[in-house]
Amino acid sequence: MFMFGLFKKKSEVELLTEKREKLLKESFDLSKINRIEADKKFAEAEEIALKIELLQKQG
Repeated sequence: MFMFGLFKKKSEVELLTEKREKLLKESFDLSKINRIEADKKFAEAEEIALKIELLQKQG
């Protein structure tokens, strides 16, 4: 059973969620060093959150 799920293609929402989580982590790490770059990463993550929200409303 597990073998079939192993190669399952991720949905666009799943991919965007992973990307958003990565950006939020980078933002947090940068917040200790460079606040401007951290804010940029956070803004990118928020844009992705809006895309995810739109996709979830559509489908």
